[in-house]
Order: sequence, then C-alpha cells, then structure tokens
Amino acid sequence: MGDDLTVIVLGQGESRFDDALSAAVRGRAHQCISWLTDPMQGRRLLFAVPLPDSGVNSAFYQLLAFLRAHPGCLAGSVGGILVDGPGDLYTKSVARELVLSASLAGCTFPGRPLVEGVGGLRNFTVQAKNAGCGLLEAYHLAASDLTVRVLSFAPPRRNRPRLLVLHASSRATSNTLALWSRARAILEGRCDITEIGLRNGTLEDCAGCPYTTCLHFGERGSCFYGGVMVQKVYPAIRDADAVVLLCPNYNDALSANLTAAVNRLTALYRTTSFAQKAVFALVVSGYSGGDIVASQIVSALNMNKGFWLPPQFCLLETANDKGEAERLPGIEERVARFAENIWQQLSA
Repeated sequence: MGDDLTVIVLGQGESRFDDALSAAVRGRAHQCISWLTDPMQGRRLLFAVPLPDSGVNSAFYQLLAFLRAHPGCLAGSVGGILVDGPGDLYTKSVARELVLSASLAGCTFPGRPLVEGVGGLRNFTVQAKNAGCGLLEAYHLAASDLTVRVLSFAPPRRNRPRLLVLHASSRATSNTLALWSRARAILEGRCDITEIGLRNGTLEDCAGCPYTTCLHFGERGSCFYGGVMVQKVYPAIRDADAVVLLCPNYNDALSANLTAAVNRLTALYRTTSFAQKAVFALVVSGYSGGDIVASQIVSALNMNKGFWLPPQFCLLETANDKGEAERLPGIEERVARFAENIWQQLSA
C-alpha cells in the first residue's frame, strides 16, 4: 500500500474548491492527476469533484465509465471524496454513486469518506460551533481530517469475525434469505453469526427526538422508543465486527423495517463509534434497481453512520418468483465469492 496520496481532480473548480483541496493536501506528499487511464491498485486516493450549477461534471461521468468497465482496477486502494458545489443539491448523490462504483472496482472506504461543500457551507454549522471557528475554516479542517483518515486507515482483522445479519423477510418466500442461507453455510465454521429478523411485531421508526433527548438515551445504551432495537440490535451491533443487511428491493428502496432500523441507530451512534465495523449487503430486486438500494446503504451507513465500506461490499441479483434466485445461472459462484470476500476482508 503506497504511503503517498494520489489526488484525482475531476475538472476545474472555483476558488473555494481549490482552497479546500489545498487544505486537504497541505504538508502531505501527494500527486495530482486529472484522468484515470490505468489501474490505481494499492493506492491512497482522494477523488476531488467540483460541480457546476447543473450538478453535471463530464469528467466525473468519464471516471464512472472507466471504473465500471474495469473491475478490480482499484483493488487494494483506500479512498475518500471531496465534492464542492454552488448549491444544496447533487453533492451527496454524486458522491454515493462514485463510492458504489469504486467499491465494486475494489476500493475500500473508511467511515465518513465524504467532505462536501454546499451552498453557503451551512452543512458545517455544527462542526464550526464545536471547533470555535467559521464555516470556511471548518470546511478546511474537515478536508484535512479526511486525508489523514484515508492515509491511516487499516481494516481491523479478527481471528473469528462476528457478523450481525439484519433482515425483515419471510423465509418461506424470500429470494434474499435463500441466497444468504447459501452464503452463511460457507461462513458458518469461520465466523460467529447472529441473525435478527425485524419482520414480526412493530418496529417504531425514529421520530426525530431533540438532540438532548437522543443523547440522554444514547448515553444509557437505549432509545426513547425501546423495543427490539434496544433489546437485541444495539447489543448485537456493539459486539459485531460487521453488519450484513439482507435487502429485497421494495420500490427501489430499503424495506420499511430496515429503514427504521437504520434511522434508530442514531441514538447508539451518539455514544458509540462504528468506525471499526464494516457493512455488507445482499440485495435482490424483482426487476431492476439493485444499485439504487446499494447506494442508499452507502449514504446511510458508510457516509452518515461511519461504518467502513469494504471492496465489493454488496451482492446484487435480480429475481422475482419464489426460488428463482437459486436457479440463476452462475449464482453458486457469485454467492461463494460474496461469502469469501466477507471472510477475506475481516479475518486476520
């Protein structure tokens, strides 16, 4: 793994973008390139993306095309992303699309791998208050911190990794659970696996308690709404080295109970770092759209909650009728590859 930083600058930005990028690399050995034509394996990478008003950066889409056409081209690399735009839209959607494509190309991302400068930098209000500085300085501090974390990140390893598997499906009909059962059989003897089904009963969604209320319960390892999240999920996440989400595609989105579970992690996140915990996903769509669900997992758990994202973190399949997923051509090989990747990314 190279110790220097490689900065992939995707186009010309305004002065604010240039200043943030300067803050990110200041005092660190680095090289800047403007185009990716060769594999960048085993590197420490910072993707720097300036956006115009339209949110459409042609160099960014050329990069996506390269990543998608060259599987493995970022194998062994660790990445972070700096995105700067003049408005409040598009920065995060661009970033999560890039993270998904780069992960599938072999790149690892530490938790919170995105620094975004939006509109008037109002997204740095809390950071500025905590640091006792202005919004622009908070932006620069975040960019600098990102490169530190990209350069220093090393995936934690365990002799016997502990997996927490979350789902909200019926075993009688679920293609997603059917594929997971095959993956689990491969991992069973090497990992400690805990499965929690969120299908039965009522799982209260987060209703946006005031920060002080959320912090109060979080400090006690709890949540105002209690239930299965507090009784089972919170303790299991504390113990886990990785969370595996089993996600049937419901209207191009996570199912309601899985969405509620992700939202309810906020109370635990107030007091518990997820930086040493990985996230994996198995997504089965009836017709299409698995990439949309995978990108939601990227933004919710990697960018927001701070789980680190392994390379090839997700298995994306398409199947509709009961049992169809198990009859897909080549499915045994793909499931085995998914299971082996979980093991390789976590094991000592």
